[in-house]
Amino acid sequence: MIVPNQTNLKVHFAGHENLDFAMLHHRVSKVKYSLFSVFGFIAPKFGIKAVRYDKYPDEFVIQHLQEGARHTIMDSGLFTLMFGAHAGKRDEDFLTRWQEAIVEFVATTGYKGTIVEVDCQKIFGPEKAWEFRKQLKQICPNRQINVFHKEDGQKGLDRLIEFANYIAISVPELRITNRKTYKDDVVRLSHYIKNKKPAIDIHLLGCTEKGLLQKCSFVSSTDSTSWLQVNRYGQLTYDFGNGAQKVKNRNIRLETLSEMYYDEIKKILDYLKTEVTTKRLDYYSKYALAGQLLKKQYGIYAGDQE
Repeated sequence: MIVPNQTNLKVHFAGHENLDFAMLHHRVSKVKYSLFSVFGFIAPKFGIKAVRYDKYPDEFVIQHLQEGARHTIMDSGLFTLMFGAHAGKRDEDFLTRWQEAIVEFVATTGYKGTIVEVDCQKIFGPEKAWEFRKQLKQICPNRQINVFHKEDGQKGLDRLIEFANYIAISVPELRITNRKTYKDDVVRLSHYIKNKKPAIDIHLLGCTEKGLLQKCSFVSSTDSTSWLQVNRYGQLTYDFGNGAQKVKNRNIRLETLSEMYYDEIKKILDYLKTEVTTKRLDYYSKYALAGQLLKKQYGIYAGDQE
């Protein structure tokens, strides 16, 4: 269990490294579960110009993130380093220093939540990933999520189940490698892990597909950035059990948003010393609406999200 008396999976809203988004979801949308990336916090130490949309001290961000959530997960930022916008050739020494920077960040900010390991199987192979995994367990007191990748194979999965108390399945990876069967594969892997070690917690990385939420309601957690689509693509798709519905930005009544969210958003912006403008109020209100609608959807398909 990741929270006391847990009976169903909890969907973590990803992207909460941005404090304004985290506070918006926690205070306005009443979201209880957060995932954020450590990438933007530690990248400057490595000469990497990561985008940070705020200038608040790290301790300040972590304090408010933890105060607003029942459970938080910190991603290692490895995907961004290896395959994302800042992809580049990274050697073992670099990853060793990156992991040490993660541990230092945890210690200096007082972060108490769960962290995702430096899962480097795709670059350096499973055995090197085990070296990082064992070292992290020795030097960091926080609970850790160990990630299974296809490179680990069946023997590697069994070894990981024996070692871990919290294990992740990379759903985006399976969508690519097992395009036609990935849904069945996610369900099969989840059942296999849970049957082999009933007390283990399971996280489905990047997964809020309705069918998988229903079939895997026994896992502990998932995460998603689906809420971002409302401003990124100008619309939000949600489903309360009676078919997919779309709300388009141009059809959202601003006076309704004003009545629902503006007062609370003004308080957050004032607290963060950010200028209050109509444009900002509308922008954040749409994200608040997305958070509220999707939290309700996740509750229908995955169970209680409180």
